[in-house]
Amino acid sequence: MRSHVPGYELQAPRDLAAALEWMAREPGVWKPFAGGTDLMVLLEAGKLPHRKFLSIWKLPELHGITVTPAHVTLSALTTYSEIRRHELLAREFPLLCRAAAETGSIATQNRGTLGGNIANASPAADSPPALLVYDAQLELVSASGSRWVPYNGFWKGYKQIDLCDDELIRAIRLPRNNNLSKSFYRKVGTRRAQAISKVCFAGAVQMDAGRIVDARIALGSVAPTVFRASETEKVLLGEKPGPTTLSAAQATLAREIAPIDDVRSTARYRLRVAQNLLAEFCESLAS
Repeated sequence: MRSHVPGYELQAPRDLAAALEWMAREPGVWKPFAGGTDLMVLLEAGKLPHRKFLSIWKLPELHGITVTPAHVTLSALTTYSEIRRHELLAREFPLLCRAAAETGSIATQNRGTLGGNIANASPAADSPPALLVYDAQLELVSASGSRWVPYNGFWKGYKQIDLCDDELIRAIRLPRNNNLSKSFYRKVGTRRAQAISKVCFAGAVQMDAGRIVDARIALGSVAPTVFRASETEKVLLGEKPGPTTLSAAQATLAREIAPIDDVRSTARYRLRVAQNLLAEFCESLAS
């Protein structure tokens, strides 16, 4: 059953400052509405509970990609298509570009935004594992000011994030020069395209003389939040890729994740697939 459209209110602030003032006057009452790729699905299904929204799609302060020697900063309304087409991102942050390419259809990629994907806080989202691997930071803004927070730790629980009712995400910052020489991204879904992930895996390492000196692994759809597998990373550090190292890493990963049975898959399947993806990642390091 579709939602009754007149039952909703959508306002269009003139600029970011006006939007933040609106949110400050009634915290939690007005929610940002950007690309709408998640919200319109709920609206169409008659399951969109919130009623008052602020259209931020045309706010110039929330668009654009800035490159400095130290960082790449993506404004919150950067679309997946813009990420895919950006040459520097393709060279230095290939996992994020791969995640953007795996997200929905071309229409969704043209409209869906990186900030919206983060704010939606789905543990099955495609881009968060890549952002965790790259040590992303988020700029959160309100009428009273702004703050930068590490994305690792931004999640507080299922669909819970460190974002106040009067704040919105303004930008995502990625540190450059990470020296991650090898990377691996894989999304497993029911179909090859336009599917919600059953397991999403992003990994990258820095190698020195055949040994792993920096390891970063993040997964989605296997826990209440997207998360960094920090204990599994520790098992890999200082080791050469091989059967013994892989076995220890797979056992550790099994203890770190907490998959569930749901309509898309089973916990047992997700556990096996996560371990298999870890094996593919480790095998790729030897090539």
